[in-house]
Amino acid sequence: MTSHIDDLQSVRDFLRYASSRFAASPLYFGHGTDNVWDEAVHLVMRSLNLPLENNTLFLDARLVREERQLIHERIDRRINERVPLAYLLGEAWFMGMPFHVDERVLVPRSPIGELLEKGLQPWLGDKAVGRVLDLCTGSGCIGIGAASVFGEAEVDLSDISTDALEVAASNIELHGVCDRVRTVQSDVFANIDGQYDVILSNPPYVDAEDLAAMPDEYRHEPELGLAAGSDGLEIAHRIIAEAANHLTPGGLLVVEVGNSWVALDELYPDLPLTWLDFENGGDGVFLVSAEDLRQWQGKA
Repeated sequence: MTSHIDDLQSVRDFLRYASSRFAASPLYFGHGTDNVWDEAVHLVMRSLNLPLENNTLFLDARLVREERQLIHERIDRRINERVPLAYLLGEAWFMGMPFHVDERVLVPRSPIGELLEKGLQPWLGDKAVGRVLDLCTGSGCIGIGAASVFGEAEVDLSDISTDALEVAASNIELHGVCDRVRTVQSDVFANIDGQYDVILSNPPYVDAEDLAAMPDEYRHEPELGLAAGSDGLEIAHRIIAEAANHLTPGGLLVVEVGNSWVALDELYPDLPLTWLDFENGGDGVFLVSAEDLRQWQGKA
């Protein structure tokens, strides 16, 4: 390691070195980047607290030994331990915003972010958004993202995990939204009071077969945030069953169920779920209105 640290001097040197090491390793990319080069750029630049864009000014900057050692150690851990890059950095980006992350929460990657960036249009229409619930919040990224879009809304970040809520609380503080965003410890809707204009959820949805076959990187994430029974739908069933009671008239429920979407769609033939398409990738997200949920419940 010493010789490598002495041989590599500049940001450019480490970008090349990281790319070569990653390309020669059986890494899986699914926690923010999808290729060797982007992974190398994220690791090197953010380890140095440098920007991910407009950073060519720094490419030939020489690094002090402490910086070189830190980057080298993170490259080794990414390869040898298969630790997701976000955990090595303690940081992940969602909707263009940084979030604190560690192994108490999943790494943010939900396509719901793209939906929020469009203000939930056209489905929300002209409905005002005064209250938002982020159910199974993890790091709080979806709910805090919603708070950034709906600037007057009060947002509750709910999770069964008190460890996850500690991370979410740190992100509330990071983004300066303590005045209207709070955490709530709850097993799905058990401790949730009142009604919301929008309920957003990226709950556990990985079925037993997929969980067993996951790449090593995912085994660093909390199983509580991934596993949802043999078919991956244990939590989704509970959300669908109870959501209407917690939605205002004209309210919307948005839930991500990933690869379990086919099974869920087949189980609810009479519930008009809208399955969303995303420009930036991702699938398995449905949207349903409060009225359709209540009408469906009336027939059930």
